[in-house]
Amino acid sequence: MSGPIIRIRGLCNAFGDQIVHQDLDLDVDEGEVLGVVGGSGTGKSVLLRSIIGLNTPAAGHIEVFGQELTGLRGDTRRRLERRWGVLFQDGALFSALTVAQNIEAPLKEHLSLSRSLMDEIAALKITMVGLGPEAGSKFPSELSGGMRKRAGLARALAMDPEIVFLDEPTAGLDPIGAAAFDELIGSLQSQMGLTVFMVTHDLDSLTAICDRIAVLAEKRVLAIGTMADMLQQDHPWIREYFHGPRARAAGVGAGTNGI
Repeated sequence: MSGPIIRIRGLCNAFGDQIVHQDLDLDVDEGEVLGVVGGSGTGKSVLLRSIIGLNTPAAGHIEVFGQELTGLRGDTRRRLERRWGVLFQDGALFSALTVAQNIEAPLKEHLSLSRSLMDEIAALKITMVGLGPEAGSKFPSELSGGMRKRAGLARALAMDPEIVFLDEPTAGLDPIGAAAFDELIGSLQSQMGLTVFMVTHDLDSLTAICDRIAVLAEKRVLAIGTMADMLQQDHPWIREYFHGPRARAAGVGAGTNGI
């Protein structure tokens, strides 16, 4: 396709009198890993939910794969949704289903496959995300936080999507687990040619796997670019975020303009 794989123009989101986004514009290029950051209340997750259709914007246009999503319904909408996968915070697995059954849920919703084929696909996805085969028969309550995230990622990949949306994928993980998850995302993106839209606050993730970073502030995308671009920004919040104590602890900016 020509042009961005996700194109947002003039997006407005409001909840009652609270305006979250106003005239927000954003392009996501095919095959890139885009990290979306911002302070509390800037609507990072609201933006993600607006793109995938879980939130209805007050105004604006959202195009994915060149198709306008506003008002898209029925089979046309379902065909489009098959082309993306979503990992919500903490995996958001169905607690009454096993890991394998969770992975098979989108297959049942969108396709007509035999039981044996769905089992094979589930087993493959479990292996892809670095879980052992025994994980398939376990329930979410029997998994660690990191394993639940990997299981949620396996479900997001069930339909071999072109875009994967990740909502705070490393939140709650220890530094070693977070680094391993970043490495997994980077590896899968490279192998599958994925476009990754990642809401995160993790500076290590931004440094390790993101091609570009979009900063939400003042109800819009205030800045977008590479990490090097972010380090040159003068806006107070952006400067504090990328030059503050947490950034220094993560090694962000080391060796860049003497920082």
